[in-house]
Amino acid sequence: MTTANEATIREFCAAFARRDVDELLTFFTDDAVYHNMPMRPVQGEAAIRGVLEMFLKPAQSVEFAVLTIGSAGDTVFTERLDTFLMGDRRVELPIAGVFDLRGGKIAAWRDYFDLATWTKQASPPAG
Repeated sequence: MTTANEATIREFCAAFARRDVDELLTFFTDDAVYHNMPMRPVQGEAAIRGVLEMFLKPAQSVEFAVLTIGSAGDTVFTERLDTFLMGDRRVELPIAGVFDLRGGKIAAWRDYFDLATWTKQASPPAG
C-alpha cells in the first residue's frame, strides 16, 4: 500500500522528465536541505535551484525511474536509475535516495551514488 509520502516522491521523481526547476522547487519546504553525498549539502530554494540547474540545463532529457520505494513515518527510501541524455552521451546513474518529508513537502533529500560513475559517463571522451 502506497503512503501519501511515497506518492509525493513518485510525483517528484516523475516531474524531472519535464525539466522545470520552478515546478521541482514546489516540492520542497523553504528550509529544505539537498545533499548529493559526494558533495557538500545545500540549503534553501536558491541553493537547491543552483544544483538542479547544474544537471538539468545541459540535459536534453531526464528520467528518474523509481525501482523500489518504501517508507517509515515521514522518511521515504528510493532505489532509482536516473538517466540523462546529454548531447550524444547517455548517463545512467544508480542511486539510493532518502527523503524526509514535513507537511507533505521535502524537508531533506539525500542521494547516495558513485561520483566516478557520473563523471565517467558525462565527461566527453579524451583526445
